Formats: sequence, C-alpha cells, structure tokens
Amino acid sequence: MNRFGLFLACWLTVLSTWAQVRVEVAEYPTLSPSGPGLFIAGDFNDWNPGDPRFMLRRTPDGRFTITLPDSLRQFEYKFTQGSWQLTEGAADGRSIGNRVFQRGTNGTVLIRDTIAGWEQRPAYRFVVTEVPANTPQDATLYIAGTFNKWNAGDPRYKLRRQQDGTYRVTVYSDAPVLTYKFTRGSWDAVEGRESGKARPNRIVTRTETGNQDIDVNIQSWEDLTSTFQFYSIYDLLMLFGCFQGLLLLIAIPSIQNYNRLANRWLVVLIGLASLFILLKVVGGYRGVANNYAKLLLVPDFIWFLYAPLFYFYIRRLLFDPGSASAERPTRWWAYHFIPVAVQFLAYLPYFLMESKVFQLKLVNQDPLLRGLFLATGFLALVFNLTYWFICRRTIRAYKAHYQTSISYEQNLQYLSTVLTIQAVCLMLWTFLYGLVAASRFITFDVLALAERNVDAIWLAFSTITYFLGYVAVHQPEIFKLPQPRPAQTPVSGFFEDVVHPLPEPAILPAPDQRLLTAEEGPATPAKTAPTDGTSRPAPGKSAHPLDLVQFREMVTVYMTAQKPYKNPNLTIHELAGGLKMPPHVLSKVINEGFGKNFFDFINEYRVEEFKQRMDDPRSKQYTLLSLAFDVGFNSKTAFNRAFKKLTNQTPKDYFHMASEEQPL
Repeated sequence: MNRFGLFLACWLTVLSTWAQVRVEVAEYPTLSPSGPGLFIAGDFNDWNPGDPRFMLRRTPDGRFTITLPDSLRQFEYKFTQGSWQLTEGAADGRSIGNRVFQRGTNGTVLIRDTIAGWEQRPAYRFVVTEVPANTPQDATLYIAGTFNKWNAGDPRYKLRRQQDGTYRVTVYSDAPVLTYKFTRGSWDAVEGRESGKARPNRIVTRTETGNQDIDVNIQSWEDLTSTFQFYSIYDLLMLFGCFQGLLLLIAIPSIQNYNRLANRWLVVLIGLASLFILLKVVGGYRGVANNYAKLLLVPDFIWFLYAPLFYFYIRRLLFDPGSASAERPTRWWAYHFIPVAVQFLAYLPYFLMESKVFQLKLVNQDPLLRGLFLATGFLALVFNLTYWFICRRTIRAYKAHYQTSISYEQNLQYLSTVLTIQAVCLMLWTFLYGLVAASRFITFDVLALAERNVDAIWLAFSTITYFLGYVAVHQPEIFKLPQPRPAQTPVSGFFEDVVHPLPEPAILPAPDQRLLTAEEGPATPAKTAPTDGTSRPAPGKSAHPLDLVQFREMVTVYMTAQKPYKNPNLTIHELAGGLKMPPHVLSKVINEGFGKNFFDFINEYRVEEFKQRMDDPRSKQYTLLSLAFDVGFNSKTAFNRAFKKLTNQTPKDYFHMASEEQPL
C-alpha cells in the first residue's frame, strides 16, 4: 500500500510539472545596466511590465526562465526590462506585435523564445550634477512627472549615484514635452528654489535636448531649508511693503485735512493691497501651501479690486469733496465691482473642492484650472489698462483746469508717480502674455520665465506703498490737498459722464451793471417782439459788450492796493468776492484782458512783489524761501517753477546777475 501511494505521488508530480507552462529565453541582446532585470508581461497580469511575480530567473548558463500557472491555456505576452520604456522590439529598434501562446494537443508546455532587440524609444537622460549640501548621505533621489503620474517614490525612476558624484536616470517617453521634479521619495521631501520655497515644475522638450544629457542642479529641499534661506531678499522687500502699508493705515486717518472722504478710499486701497501682498508671500511657503493650498487663489482678487478703488480715490480727491453729493456713492459705483464678483464665482468651485484634490490639480497643471488662470488674467489685464487710461485722463483734465480757479500749485506729482509704477506693472503683465503666446511657436521653459515675471509684477506693485510711505513722511500735505472749484469738470467714467457743477456765488453789484452779460445782469423785461422792426439779441447772448479796459483797470487797482495774492490759498471765487464781481466775469477779464490764466496772473504779482522785497536792504536778513512764502507761494517747488517761468532764470541766478550789474 505504501509503495502504491509513493508511486501515485511521483506520478502526480510529473503530471503537474508537465501541465505547467515553462518560458525560456536563451538568446537576447544586452540588458540595460540600470534596469532591474527581465520580465514577462501579458493579459495574465494586466500587462504590468515590472510585476515582481513574473520576473525571469537567470540560470548559470546565462538563460532566463520562468514557470507560469498551469491554468493558462492561451495568452498574449511580451518581454520587458521592468517598464514599457524598455520593451522588446525588432533588431533595428522598431516595435513588434504581442507574442501569442496557445496550448497544443500534444501537451507541449515549453516555450523557447528569442529576443531580437529592444524597442528604441526616445530617451531623456537626466544628470544631477549638484545637490544641496544638507542632502542626507543615505538619501535616495527620484524623478517624478507626467510620465509616471507624479509618483514621488517610483522605484522605476530612482536615480543611481555614479562614481563622479552625479546622479543619473533615463526616462523613456514619446512625449515631446516632459514636466517633472526631483524628490527624496515623497512630496514632503521635494526640491525647492534657492530660497527654500516651492519651485515651479521643471520642463524639458525633445527639440531642446536632442540626444544630449540634461544637466540639472537641485538648489534646495523644501523640508531642509534653513532659517536664513527661508527669507529671501524678495520676501523681505515684499514684507517691508506690507509694513509700510500698515504704518500708512495708522498715519493717514490721523491727518487733519480737507478731504477725509478721499483718504478713506486711500486707506481701503492700501489696506487691501498690503493684505494681498502679505498673502502672496505667505502662500508661497511649503507649510502654508500644503495645509492651505486654496490660499494661493486669494491674491488674485486684487486684479479686479485695485483699479476701481484707485479710480474712486482720484475722483474723491480731485472733484467736489465738499459737496453733499460726494458723500454719497455714485449711482453706478457697484457696477465697477461686477468683474471681481464674477471672478469669485469662477473660483468658487475650487474653494469648495477638497484640499488634496486641489493640490493635485495645481501640481499636475490641470488644463481647466490653467485655462481659468490665463483667461481671468487676460481679462484683468484689459480691465486694468482701461482704468489706467481713465485715471490718467482724469488727472490731466484736472491739471489743465485747476489753473483757471486757484493760485497755488497742486502737488499732484505723486499721483503721476503712482500711475508710472502701475504702467510698469501693466507692461510686465503684457510681456507675460507675450511669453505665453510665444510658447505656442517657440519651445522654451515658459513656466520658469512666467514665475519670474509674476514675481517682478508683485515686487513693482509693492513699491507703491513704499512710495506713499515716503511722501507721507516727507510731504504729508499731499494727503490734505485742498480742491479748486471749477464751474464744470467733465470726467468720463465707465457707465456715465461724471460732471461736477458747482454753484456760483450770489452776483454782487458791479461798477457798471450795463457791462455785465444779459444772463448775469439785472432782470431783463419779458422777451417780446420788437415794435421798431429791429432785432433783439438771442437768448443767452450778451446785450452789451464787456468793457475789458474798465474791468482790467479795476482789477489792477485792487491787486496793487489790497495785495490779495499774498494769500497762499487764494481762489478766483475769493478774488471775485473782493472785487464784487461774478467769478466768470473775472475769469474772462483775466483771460482776455491780461492774456493769462488765473494761476499765472496771481503768480506774476507774487514774483514782482518778491523782486521788490529783494531790492529792499531790510530783506537781506531773510532767506529767499522765507520771502517767497511771505509773498504768497505755498512751496519751494512752486516758487522756483513760477519764477523761472516768468524770468527764464532761477531766483539765485537772477539776483546774482542783478548784483553784478549794480554800479560801484
């Protein structure tokens, strides 16, 4: 009985061995030294090219063998070196079809195959020439990218250290462009920028590399960044801009000024700008980006907020700050903020998305998300360009008009400087989209250039608070700018033509009432048809011509006797009240009778008074600037500019020449 059992067991063992499928590879080309070995992949293992269960064993005589399950009756297969980048092909490197096995009727289960060659797929050969000094000695480096679904620790893409100290890995891919990064096995240990912050994905193209090695320098590891590296010069400049903004938020409301409403808009503008700059800096750090990835979206809202806020600030600063209507927002003010509301709705799905999912979309450069950023950014560029031209036109219109109403120089240069900084940002922004457009036709690393460009835009934008902080300390009067009172100042807006009419003061008796225009003079009789057949003046036309000679003489006598120009804040309305003359009549007398605008007319008297003071020996003890203030100038700049305009010389040059011409 025991003999029969032993015989039966031996027979079953033979049958089992006979039923299994044995694959043998006796002839094959040289295997890659960086490959893990020879594998078989087929429909029996879901075509996994590096399945460790189906790795062939090498025999002492150099052959490779593997035994497959006896349940396989028919299957398709191929040999690989652990990945589809290293798969068998024809002798000339061309691709070949799948091998097919079907069990025969004679029960043959031994498959002898020959591998003619390896499929020649395009290869990207990466050579890491330098790693950070704080890289652990036992660290294992990996490459992750679009070619392996961003698997940070994929063993197939482990870099091998060479004797020369470099790290090498070859990625086989037909893709014309690869996006990738280096890690130490996980996304918590990923490469960063020199400052230690997150760096954009690397990009390499087939046309850029050809068959050459791709040399790479890993600048830092995000998780091993030192405190010194953590704060780059760029970050410190941006953070200092936020600090300047905070100081302005405290200083501006405390200034006693004539236009608190405009300064409220300025405080809101600076506060939001400083907040978004801070979020931009903080959101770039690894810990914040990993835990609060959606915070990266928030700074984008400055795109559609800054321009309308700056526009409202200019309007409130320059036009009708004291009127009751200025205290109320314009009827169309809310329409200026429709774009930022639309942007919020477009971003809302990503705010509601799970953080890890959103992070993957950012890392993998999800086409929909990237398209949203590009489209929103382009619309924001057009939006800001439009507002920039409107603001510039508003300031120019104001500058051209205020000289007809006031005698003091307005310090609007800081607004022009802010517009210049904004123009720099807009030019960089336009250049950014030029890069994006050029990348469609020329192959280059557009992401790296785009990131530097965006950093430059934010840095230029932060200098606005630097500048305002400087002028707030050295020229605080710019925040208490008194306004002229133009009769009408039209400024085109988006949805309306904003016209700011100011009421004329009551008409005071003039020296000769017959010389006033019909519409401003005493009440005229009801308009009736003439009985003598003569024609009457058309409504609104002058019944009597204005006697410019008489009015000019009256103005000259008053200016000489009363010297109202010594008032540094003199306006045409105040001078008209002293002359008991309607402002519009006085304006016409100055423009047509003296051939000047009100601003130059008053400054001419001030310059002449200044000259007389300098000729007085008693004035030698005073400085030029103190005398300039005494005759009505409100600043050194205004004095120098007016003096040179009227004499073609600076005050020092003028009086130096005058002293040389005096007889001995």
